[in-house]
Amino acid sequence: MAKQFLNSSIIRKVAMGLSGFFLITFLTLHVSLNLTSVIDEDLFNRVSHFMGYNPLVQYIGQPILIFGVVFHFIMGFVLEIQNRRARPVRYAYNAGSANSSWSSRNMIISGAVILAYFCLHWYDFWFRELNYKFIEMQVPDETRYYRELVHKFQNPVRTFLYCCAFVLLGFHLRHGFCSSMQSVGFNNKYARAMAGFGKYFAIAVPACFIFIALFHHFIR
Repeated sequence: MAKQFLNSSIIRKVAMGLSGFFLITFLTLHVSLNLTSVIDEDLFNRVSHFMGYNPLVQYIGQPILIFGVVFHFIMGFVLEIQNRRARPVRYAYNAGSANSSWSSRNMIISGAVILAYFCLHWYDFWFRELNYKFIEMQVPDETRYYRELVHKFQNPVRTFLYCCAFVLLGFHLRHGFCSSMQSVGFNNKYARAMAGFGKYFAIAVPACFIFIALFHHFIR
């Protein structure tokens, strides 16, 4: 069964599209929660504490998210290898942007950088959370989340790396949103409107993440 899955191009593309939509949903939730940090410190602490100690989030949602991220990027690399093997002889002339957008030609690059960002983000926050709760076994402190967030973005190098990753996230979303719709067969009278929404989404979400990072670096 697993071999049949890996050998089916259509199934792989559909799975890639569905996992992409799943991660888009996560990004929407994540940026919405993080925006509370520029609105009200206490609100951000309460939201973060709820997410950090809610058993449904921690023991069901979080493992599903990690699996979704890993699955999406593995499938992306698999499809990229498949596409390269399907074109063993490179074109004598590549018109570049005349044939396709930069984002569509470099999804593997932007994806690799975003994966590196996820690793940095997990190191900064998720691993720290695991250490705090399960290794050090400290008493829950609902006021610590905002302090930890601000502390991370005081480092100019880390802030710069985050912002670069968010820019590439925008390029990745720009092509990935439309590609996911095509992969799952979304082709009806609403397809054009959804494609337009995808363009604005690919700008708005990374822009919000960049704003959050710069706000805590320069304002706080």
